Amino acid sequence: MDETDRRILRILQADASLPVEQVAERVHLSRNACWRRIKRLEEAGIVVRRVALVDPNKVDLGLTVFIMVRTNQHEPGWIAAFRKAIANLPQIIGVYRTSGQIDYILRAQVADMRAYDALYQELIRRVALYDVAASFVMEEIKETTELPV
Repeated sequence: MDETDRRILRILQADASLPVEQVAERVHLSRNACWRRIKRLEEAGIVVRRVALVDPNKVDLGLTVFIMVRTNQHEPGWIAAFRKAIANLPQIIGVYRTSGQIDYILRAQVADMRAYDALYQELIRRVALYDVAASFVMEEIKETTELPV
């Protein structure tokens, strides 16, 4: 991957809907050369997918919640049950196994506190958790999907 590939990635991360012609013009390549580079980035798994970003407030999902989960069970059976429990909860949009005092951090997008409580009740119904705490986002200061390539 060279600097031209990195420039292409920066452009696509900002707006993946741009026509190849516009991307090519910005990186000073022909349309075909740019298209081949994009294709190569996709085939290499560097560009994983192209998506549309949705404003959560416009679809009544304006409350972002970070859910901190601690467990006292670390055997494969519990981990499998946990993965299964969160897999079919579309409100949970990110799950991270972490080091330190917290075992997992979940990121959820819900309409309001009532919707969070319903999510919480469903989560603890599906899998036994030792300790759960939640933090609610009061102000989004920075949010990006763009990696610093």
